[in-house]
Amino acid sequence: MKYMKPYNLFQELLKSNTLASSRFLGLDVGDKYVGLAVSDSTNKVASPLAVLVRKKTNIDLMAKDFQSLVSELSLGAFVFGYPFDRQKMSRDAVQVKFLIDDLCRTGELRGVKYTFWDECFTSKNVELLLQPLKLHPAQTKTMLDKFAAVGILQGYLDFVNRKHASTPDKNSSEDGS
Repeated sequence: MKYMKPYNLFQELLKSNTLASSRFLGLDVGDKYVGLAVSDSTNKVASPLAVLVRKKTNIDLMAKDFQSLVSELSLGAFVFGYPFDRQKMSRDAVQVKFLIDDLCRTGELRGVKYTFWDECFTSKNVELLLQPLKLHPAQTKTMLDKFAAVGILQGYLDFVNRKHASTPDKNSSEDGS
């Protein structure tokens, strides 16, 4: 796995003409679960996908699951939710780094590129939306993880698409043709 800055990742996929045929996977990493979201084929909208159980003993299985998702969904890159707290390294940030290190050690995801996106308040926002539904706690946790991943991925997609739209196309002429 290879880290890239958020917009650089998008630009590289765009330049290599793989952006049109690939999608992004958003990940909300927790102690016990990893919520997943996937972008649509135009990379404009994020949708909930699944929740994976996270254990130190199942990292090889998780890596294989991710590799299957890369193939099945034509994934071009991963977007990990990351708590950007400039004051200190949070416990959540450490969990994300551990998962990435563990996945790298398996060797399963060698060609996968990834970036980080600020997960600030994604879980809290989803939690507030789910409260009135009065769901079973297990159901709430699954929904929370999946939709937190949606929030992370949608934030990233909105940013890169907005930035791309405001960047003049170097290939077009002044008259717009």
